[in-house]
Amino acid sequence: MLRHCSDARYVWNLCVEQESEYRPGRGKMPRFAERCRQLTEARADNPWLKGGQDEGFRIVTVTPGDVRRLNRTHAAVKVPKAGWVRFRWSRPVPGGVKSFRVTRDRAGRWHVAFAAVPGPVPGPGTGTVVGIDRGVKVSAALSTGETLHCPGLTGREARRLRCAERKTAKAKRGSGRRRKAKATVARLKAREADRRKDWAEKASTDLARRFDVIRVEDLDIKNMTRSAKGTVEQPGRNVAQKAGLNRGIGKAGWGLLVRRLQDKAPGRVQKVPPAYTSQRCSACGHVARESRESQAAFRCVACGFACNADVNAARNIAAGHAVKARGGDGTARPVNREPQPALLA
Repeated sequence: MLRHCSDARYVWNLCVEQESEYRPGRGKMPRFAERCRQLTEARADNPWLKGGQDEGFRIVTVTPGDVRRLNRTHAAVKVPKAGWVRFRWSRPVPGGVKSFRVTRDRAGRWHVAFAAVPGPVPGPGTGTVVGIDRGVKVSAALSTGETLHCPGLTGREARRLRCAERKTAKAKRGSGRRRKAKATVARLKAREADRRKDWAEKASTDLARRFDVIRVEDLDIKNMTRSAKGTVEQPGRNVAQKAGLNRGIGKAGWGLLVRRLQDKAPGRVQKVPPAYTSQRCSACGHVARESRESQAAFRCVACGFACNADVNAARNIAAGHAVKARGGDGTARPVNREPQPALLA
């Protein structure tokens, strides 16, 4: 299987090199059929190719006999150059599958994924709307008052991870001690990623089934998690704090949750501007930075309305396009303005 990955990478790099040679004015790019012919010639000239960070390859021709069920928990798939390979039967293989992809993650685990596009998750059809505020302490707060937390490593697992990372940093490169420590780090991080993906799948399915319209903040996560190191001439400030915030955003699964919601509820996910959603009172519409007493507490300085800060923001998000002029219940209310200085006669 590793050899198959190496061969796939070699052929891929050849294709990339070929594309760089065929620039405008240098001729026509070879199409799929021509590249298949070239690959056949390459196998004839290179017996090793004939035999055989993320590694993987895709098999594009699958017949009904290439996948067979062995028992209740296992099945086997026919992989070129490797023969019949057993895998854990986690879910039924959809009918009409034409291709599958085999990958190897950083923890050394092999996965097989059959290409099939699932249908959308149907909504309740009642016109219900929900707003979602994403945070670090609370992964997702709903306008209904619910809070969702993305599971991570336990305290014991986090301590093991820190210990293994220290060993990796201190060990000599190429040594067995470093290789063992790196394997431990990879296993723990893969376990954390598995839990995050499982949470995102279950949470997105539940939200898609319960609500017809799902509104989230229109956040540019890539820019938000950009490093604050700066340059030698202009070094950044609060670099350690910013790095910790970036890790927290990644562990909360912000982008993964919205991406899976868009896949399962196409056309029903709306993105709204995030401006002032955390400072506006969802009851009266008053905007004031002082109303946000702490990370978790919100108390309006105008009307005294108290609520969880994340839930209050989620209610503002649920108001959608009317967030700048309406309260969380959709009722129009006057928006406070800064006092203007009196004009002199």
